[in-house]
Amino acid sequence: MQSKSLVLVIIFAVLVLVAQSSLYIVKETERAVLLQFGEVSDADVGPGLHFKIPIVNKVRKFDSRILTLDARPQAYLTLEKKRLIVDSFVKWRVADVEKYYTATSGDEFNAANLLSQRVDAALRNQFGARTVTEVVSGEREELMRKLISEISPVVIDKLGVEVVDVRVKRIDLPQEVSESVYDRMRTEREREARELRSRGKELAEGIRADADRQKTIIEAEAYRESERLRGEGDAIAANNYAEAYSSNPEFYSFYRSLKAYRESFGQNGDVLVLKPDSDFFKYLAEPKAQ
Repeated sequence: MQSKSLVLVIIFAVLVLVAQSSLYIVKETERAVLLQFGEVSDADVGPGLHFKIPIVNKVRKFDSRILTLDARPQAYLTLEKKRLIVDSFVKWRVADVEKYYTATSGDEFNAANLLSQRVDAALRNQFGARTVTEVVSGEREELMRKLISEISPVVIDKLGVEVVDVRVKRIDLPQEVSESVYDRMRTEREREARELRSRGKELAEGIRADADRQKTIIEAEAYRESERLRGEGDAIAANNYAEAYSSNPEFYSFYRSLKAYRESFGQNGDVLVLKPDSDFFKYLAEPKAQ
């Protein structure tokens, strides 16, 4: 009886071992290939629980998430043959499981090394086609887009991986290159500043000339209007004087004489040398003159 129980336990243990070696699970974050005697039998095993034949089949699983390749800083030459130290990183993931396994044996380190070589060559080409100023300030985004579009079809075909993004973290310039770049950028900014100042001066001159023109016009119109009003006033005054004189000439003459006396003797020390019988003293000598 005990021997039968032992046999049953052994059979159960063997079944458990066979089940464990026959079933496998692929997670949502994984990609897998099923091998049969070392050759690919199923190129892309989906997530879930799967069956395999022990000894005959073998399963290789790979991370299907986006991975980061942080490359070491490399020296690149620009179009002017100036050296730049570039620190970059690559975002990539497995796209074709069979090609990935065939090209890299499923080794992530080997895949990163191969990918790094191709990215390095593409970066070298892109930097070599641009000037330092374009790389540092002007066309970095365009450089990254062209790099991705250039390298993606190649690495998918050769390595079975997809390049999601390539970014330059930092560009270090040697001292002599830094001074040259900064001098060029400073010269460019000074040129733009001079152009803006010149445009500002030209605009200011135009505004000033227009203001002077408007000032001249306003003053001329004001002077014309004042002269017109003064002429009208003088005409009215002359008319009033004429009416006053015609109504009583003797009184008007007397009034004018008093006004002349007041203006002539208004200040202390005033001296007039006149004949006593001159017309100026007419009303002083003959106060009753009519």
